[in-house]
Amino acid sequence: MKKGIFSIFAAALALTSCSDDDNGNNANITVQALTNTITNQTWRVTSFTEDGIDHTSDFTGYNFTFDDNNTVSATNGTNTYSGIWTITEDDDDSDDSVDSSNPDFYIMFAEPETFTELTEDWDPIERTGNKVRLRHVSGGDGGTDYLTFERNAN
Repeated sequence: MKKGIFSIFAAALALTSCSDDDNGNNANITVQALTNTITNQTWRVTSFTEDGIDHTSDFTGYNFTFDDNNTVSATNGTNTYSGIWTITEDDDDSDDSVDSSNPDFYIMFAEPETFTELTEDWDPIERTGNKVRLRHVSGGDGGTDYLTFERNAN
């Protein structure tokens, strides 16, 4: 069931993602490196802006866990929301440099409404052991969203 939902989601994003939005300095970010960084750690949203409007407070107190089985959970101790995630090679070669793997980080939440705002095909623009910065440029209105996850201290 989860594989079916994931496959449908991945196909839908692939068909609707048509923006040229990979202009960041992400030459050192590969699918494997980003996957290794994000999985099996707990993360918090330290910044989320949508079209220049700060929505970070919508995620205050939530810890995000990206599991090996491509599920993501967000919990604040009272509420828990589940979604799916994957990191793939970007299939739009027109916006890639020759030496860049240029992955796409797909995140999908079905609920609540604030979390559905994270449902995008994000382009990684920075990756360290403690921080992942992502950007999405809308193929519709050209607006730019930024999302930053920082790893929680263990």
